[in-house]
Amino acid sequence: MTALNSVPGLLTRSCTASALTLAAVGSSLALPGGATEAAAAPAAVKALDVAASKKGSPYQWGAAGPRRFDCSGLTVYSFKQAGKKLPRTAASQYNGTHHVQASRRTLGDLVFFHGSGGVYHVGVYAGHGRIWHAPKSGDVVKLERIWTKQVSYGRVA
Repeated sequence: MTALNSVPGLLTRSCTASALTLAAVGSSLALPGGATEAAAAPAAVKALDVAASKKGSPYQWGAAGPRRFDCSGLTVYSFKQAGKKLPRTAASQYNGTHHVQASRRTLGDLVFFHGSGGVYHVGVYAGHGRIWHAPKSGDVVKLERIWTKQVSYGRVA
């Protein structure tokens, strides 16, 4: 059974979910707390699709696309393509989003990583505890598991 067959109506509810996004999140889209990822706002799902389409693009500090990205540059670019404006840095994006509980996160929400100095990284939530992000110098945009519990979630209005 394919991801498309296992989630009837996902494409019509989200308006923009691509085969690449569905392949990335797998066939089950249920989240703890009963919320479904299919209920994500169309702009957020489009931003997720854009981030996924940049798979393999090189990391470059300060870059915001379309061929190279740093972490917040990828989120700025992805949401701009979806018709939403974000501030440039991860910390500013954190301050400019509506914070949501982990149990209420949906596809396309931003995932903020926290350390002793505050927010240090951001990615786009892709489901099943994974994000699309531009990790670090020498690396590329990729889908990866969230590696720490020191995260919070923000929804772009």
